[in-house]
Amino acid sequence: MKHYPPEFKADAVELYQSRPGATIKQVAADLGINPETLRNWIRAAGAGRPRGRRAEVSAEPPTPLEAELAAARKRIRELEEEREILRKAAKYFAGETRW
Repeated sequence: MKHYPPEFKADAVELYQSRPGATIKQVAADLGINPETLRNWIRAAGAGRPRGRRAEVSAEPPTPLEAELAAARKRIRELEEEREILRKAAKYFAGETRW
């Protein structure tokens, strides 16, 4: 049975939460872990999917350019989180393979 550092577990749960269209199985495959392991971490964190966030009330709807910019910023945040998690996973597994 493998033991993962708490930071890796927290990052994996955060990654799952940040990808609304992804399943536990997909995220676990991306990280190279068992889906049940990730499911247990999510339950232990009391996380699950974030429930509807309250949108800021605005007098005017965003312009198409503002909407596109917001979507791009969200995607950048997701990619940065994924990159950091994968970087930590690579570092962890590189240390694990050394004798």
